[in-house]
Amino acid sequence: MSIIKAQNVHKTYDTGKIQVKALRGIDLEIKKGEMIAIMGPSGCGKTTLLNCFSGLDDLTSGSVLLEGQNIHEMKDDPRTEYRAQKMGFIFQSFNLLPVLTALENVELPLLVSGTSNKKAREQGEKALALVGLTEWKDHKPSELSGGQQQRVTIARSLVNNPTIVWGDEPTGNLDSKNSLEIMNLLLKLNKENNQTFVIVTHDPKIGQMCSRVVEMESGLIKRETNNK
Repeated sequence: MSIIKAQNVHKTYDTGKIQVKALRGIDLEIKKGEMIAIMGPSGCGKTTLLNCFSGLDDLTSGSVLLEGQNIHEMKDDPRTEYRAQKMGFIFQSFNLLPVLTALENVELPLLVSGTSNKKAREQGEKALALVGLTEWKDHKPSELSGGQQQRVTIARSLVNNPTIVWGDEPTGNLDSKNSLEIMNLLLKLNKENNQTFVIVTHDPKIGQMCSRVVEMESGLIKRETNNK
């Protein structure tokens, strides 16, 4: 069974003066444990696809089933809860709070969702250990390198043990050495935890490291390539 199943997904942005058809009939199935790269030129709909599939943005028409559930038919609170429990997000910008330590940044999503301080601390420390930053847990973002900050971001995305991890250019702000290290870390987590990763990237090297590449153009899927 597919963990993600999108059928005839359309997304149109209406500015009042012009309609922009960002997605124009997307059909895509992703199996549990796959690591998928979404690629294509700027403006082709990659980030819109990720936002619509994850429920961050509404659809114009079509359906997206996650674990058999139509996320766009959920009301706001259940949808928010589902994302908090089942999803992790890694963005190009690290989005770390500068006044908090690495551990406090990782704990934050759990605390916001009502997890006890003790459990949030335990899970936060475990997530930082997964990304090799235990010794840096009390450091603030300004005291960390770019690669370390992205590792904190990854730890935060994994702290709730998500079923699906969405990445929007997760290596976009990193040099090639750090990009490779981050991707090797994601591959390791994907293999060990059987978590599903959907990664938007413009970097062919990143695409080649994923199990499948989905190439987009003008809001449509043009090609799919299996790498493994």
